[in-house]
Amino acid sequence: MKNDRTQKKILYVSDLDGTLLRSNEKTSAYTNEVINELTAKGMLFSYATARSHVTSTKCTAGLKAKIPIITYNGAVILENETFAVIHKTTFTEEEEQEILSELLGSGVYPIVYAYIEGQEKFSYIDSLCSRATKEFVSTRQDVRKRPVDGEQELGQGEVFYFTCIDERKKLEPLYHKLKDKYHCIFQRDIYSGEQWLEIIPKSVSKANAIFYLKQHLDVDYVVAFGDGVNDMEMFALADEAYAVENAAPELKEAATGMIGDNNSDAVAKWLQEHFID
Repeated sequence: MKNDRTQKKILYVSDLDGTLLRSNEKTSAYTNEVINELTAKGMLFSYATARSHVTSTKCTAGLKAKIPIITYNGAVILENETFAVIHKTTFTEEEEQEILSELLGSGVYPIVYAYIEGQEKFSYIDSLCSRATKEFVSTRQDVRKRPVDGEQELGQGEVFYFTCIDERKKLEPLYHKLKDKYHCIFQRDIYSGEQWLEIIPKSVSKANAIFYLKQHLDVDYVVAFGDGVNDMEMFALADEAYAVENAAPELKEAATGMIGDNNSDAVAKWLQEHFID
């Protein structure tokens, strides 16, 4: 990775959970103030998260900057202020049906995210989904919720994301069966400890979303910040990549350098020190 920002048009991108957010799942007043101030001066900034815009913007309340945000691990890019969709990647109808067939055939009832008549919704069968899925859905009190009665309704609309929260022994075989054809993320949630399997189109990743923004914004240099193994592709794309102190060892090895931990506002401090308008 190079380390020459002189005369470059730079895009700064941070992971959210464990990086930009503190352990209370919020950005601090200091982080919000720094990013709002620097973007007003012309800094190009974005964050990349597995979260939706609904939950991510609750976590970043106070961050009022007009910036693009990368959500659902890169499946959807939106404007922070208006939530207007800049870019989205969806499954084909055949892919939707194949994934649903595999999941339902294994007794796994997913949360299915889709755009239905231009509105983002998530569909689920409350009577059949797992305890962990029900608990997760109960924490989402917003207009996206779309409980359905039958399996056929799950796949309606432009589907772009499947979330499965269930026992590891049920999800792991599905991960190995689907991972070569689709982008599958198999990990324990850092907050609840529940096992998750997330399935998105093969071409979707934080790195590919950043590459899209790089072209969309006509930038020629990327500086990235992260904490998890799932940030490795983003680090590989970046010209400079900084791991927070609490990052996974593998990510630290791939980083240009280290910064402080997420609870000390390390990303905002680095930006404040290094951004030149």
